[in-house]
Amino acid sequence: MAGARAAILARLWGALVREPLPGVQRQAYGGDTRVTLPGGERIIGSTALALPFAVPPEGMRLVTDTVAVDDPVELLRAVRLPGDAVRLATEIRSSLAGLALARAAQPGPQGGPPALEVLAGRADGLALLEQSVVDGHPLHPCCRTRIGMSEAEMLAYAPEHRPTVTLEVYAVPPKRWLTTGAGLAPRLPVHPWQREHVLSAYPFLKPTGEKIAARPLMSLRTLAAVGDPTRHYKTAVDVQMTSAVRIVSPAAVRNGPVVSRLLTTLSADLGLKVWPELAAGAVLGDDGTPLRSLAVVARRAPRPGPNEVILPIAALAAPSPADGRPLIREAVTLGYGGHPAGFLADLAALVVPVLLTLLHRGAALEAHGQNLLVTLSHGRPTGLSYRDVGGVRLSPQRLRRHGADVPALHGDLASDDPAELRAKVLASGFAVALGEPIAVLSREYGVVPDLLWRLVRERVEVVYDGLPPNAVADARAVLGEPLPLKATTAMRLAADPLTDVWASLPNPLAA
Repeated sequence: MAGARAAILARLWGALVREPLPGVQRQAYGGDTRVTLPGGERIIGSTALALPFAVPPEGMRLVTDTVAVDDPVELLRAVRLPGDAVRLATEIRSSLAGLALARAAQPGPQGGPPALEVLAGRADGLALLEQSVVDGHPLHPCCRTRIGMSEAEMLAYAPEHRPTVTLEVYAVPPKRWLTTGAGLAPRLPVHPWQREHVLSAYPFLKPTGEKIAARPLMSLRTLAAVGDPTRHYKTAVDVQMTSAVRIVSPAAVRNGPVVSRLLTTLSADLGLKVWPELAAGAVLGDDGTPLRSLAVVARRAPRPGPNEVILPIAALAAPSPADGRPLIREAVTLGYGGHPAGFLADLAALVVPVLLTLLHRGAALEAHGQNLLVTLSHGRPTGLSYRDVGGVRLSPQRLRRHGADVPALHGDLASDDPAELRAKVLASGFAVALGEPIAVLSREYGVVPDLLWRLVRERVEVVYDGLPPNAVADARAVLGEPLPLKATTAMRLAADPLTDVWASLPNPLAA
């Protein structure tokens, strides 16, 4: 439990130091930072441990005016944060329990050959590598929040516990079924948690007897079929995980197949593999509205080549089953003889052109470490994939300028605000998807982060040299303005916790 407390305390401390909280002031003193709250209370802690992706020691402490604390819930009791601190404390308490359970369940290093070699060419390698991600969201203090799920249910369903889950398929009356894309028969695969807690309210759904054995991926409610690991199901689970209840919205049902086709077309010349959301389905309520608790999205993942593994970029920071060190070390050793700059340069060469060119064309990907996946061949980054179109932003104006057809979009996907589009890409794809590997490589190899970020900047400059002059505003922002990062704690403290709030980091790409 001590390690889980320190990990979440460090995430919370980082948020207090960098996020825009009303009335909060910060001042650095040597190696420490003092945070002054609106009521005058003070918190003092290590500046280094407030940095994104910091790895705190067990027993990490923060000092308030009255007490030193090593527990994030105790910190929230000791001070008065602006906003809904009661809600945040409840969520962090759940996160602590989930993270402690996850860490306690890990088997430890097993020895043997590198996991990236053992799993090469295996279709189930993706799920096994995703399940190696133990700590969840690398910056969010609610990284393992699962409100509504018991400890026994977490052990049975959460990916870090490596279970096989059985989805049961229910027959839906045809008049109560909405389907999109290639179309699904009126059959709903239901997650077992949902079956036990939600389904009794819908007696018109009848079990067919069909069952699908599947492995949960990083998001828990998305699973890969055991019989065909390239067949994925995004299910509804009415549990708050991290910062949202994981239903499947009507917008997701309608947008998924259309938007994944659009992204495939837009990126056809960029080498990006968009995992198609082939079809989606939802049960209709009495009023004809799609029920977000009774819906599913069917997705198809690519199959790796004989010497390849495909993994989310977040998994590069996860411990290898072989030696417990980050998986990225295996890649650097296999592909680059232990020289990390070569790995980072090749990763940036894949990521940067895709994200910035698509931004220019009108598609701002939410390319954080879970949605953005890299193909490694003998440890070398050779391909890039993207999944889950629900968080993208699409600019009708930019799409039309590029000559693309603009589909009907549901929900909040459409935006022509250049600041919103850039924030989506930079906060996910740069601050997180590239920021975490850079932080890990810096820590593991003693490389100054600025040297690795310089490799990213060089790639950014190449991209913008090749884009038309109307990309100049984007270029100035990417290379000169502060780097945005989603302010997850400020959002949880706000009256509306689902409205995006952004923090600003010093831009490592600035000259």
